[in-house]
Amino acid sequence: MTLVTPRAVDSCGGYDRLKRPAAVGMTERPAAAGTIAVAIALAIAGCGGGNSQHASQAPRSVPAARPAQPTPPRPQAAPLRARVVARLPAPVQLPAAARLADGRVLVMGGLSAADASVATIEAVAGRGASVVGHLPQPVHDAAAASFGTRAFLFGGGTGESGTDAIRSVDGAGAAGLAGKLPAGASDVAAAKIGSTAYVVGGYTGSRPLRSIVAFRPGSPARVVAQLPFPLRYAAVAAAGGSLVIAGGTSGTTPKRDVLVFDPASNSVRPIGQLAQSLTHAAAASLGGAVYVIGGRTTLAGGQTDAIQAVDPTSGKIVPAGRLPSAASDAAAVTDGNRILVIGGRGSGGSVSDQVVALTP
Repeated sequence: MTLVTPRAVDSCGGYDRLKRPAAVGMTERPAAAGTIAVAIALAIAGCGGGNSQHASQAPRSVPAARPAQPTPPRPQAAPLRARVVARLPAPVQLPAAARLADGRVLVMGGLSAADASVATIEAVAGRGASVVGHLPQPVHDAAAASFGTRAFLFGGGTGESGTDAIRSVDGAGAAGLAGKLPAGASDVAAAKIGSTAYVVGGYTGSRPLRSIVAFRPGSPARVVAQLPFPLRYAAVAAAGGSLVIAGGTSGTTPKRDVLVFDPASNSVRPIGQLAQSLTHAAAASLGGAVYVIGGRTTLAGGQTDAIQAVDPTSGKIVPAGRLPSAASDAAAVTDGNRILVIGGRGSGGSVSDQVVALTP
């Protein structure tokens, strides 16, 4: 029988040919099978990359693979379920609201059911709400943010024009002047990122504003960025270290634009569009997503009950539930694992005294 020279697979994935017999065609002897088996074992043991390695030498150690870095979690835009959890002492629209460190939510100013400015400061806690104080003057269309045990109220309408006052309000309802905006403004929106509150847009009484104003307690307020267009009544909330600015109006037409403000670079960029033009909506964040709540589809009305979720990173916008009824001009605050929607104006012009909880 003619001897066929086998090939041994080396440990590096290649092949080493075994040494051929001296004469091709020689008859295979019984002892040759054992010799070949030993040769195969030695060939396998001896592989060491480009150079052969003695079988008695320890193999080189291979560095352990570096573990893959975990991917940061994406915002979870869960659908929200709505239910009424409390009633205000009186109906109100266009109030400002902020949650204090003790869990109470202060509701400040706004317009009454008779469209008159109010100076009331109310505290919402659990299933109850009560009046705890009054502002120095009636004000509506203001915005608010909290720093620990105090809420800060920015601007607001006091008649034909907006005020430039920044007021500090404590849990007992005591209010004091804490600073001034660069310009008097109503129709503003605000949200806080870290130790800074940002006041977006507004209306001076004669012109809409494009400014984003930064404020820290104890420091002067200052303009840090400009919007691409003048904007009033925008829905604004903070998530993922950025400010999401949705909808609003320049005073003539509701907008669909969704913008993001990055405080690290003081830059503003568009990231998407709402399902329809929208103004006088509220906004709050939950689970890393920003929820745009209710609003008007026209300047005069067209209230909606829709809730939309915005991913602040990708700009993806999806439906996320409905209010118990169509409403605009409400305030919204994040309260732990839920959002509270406070007051507002219905499609028939009725003003609400409801506090609605939105939960995943």
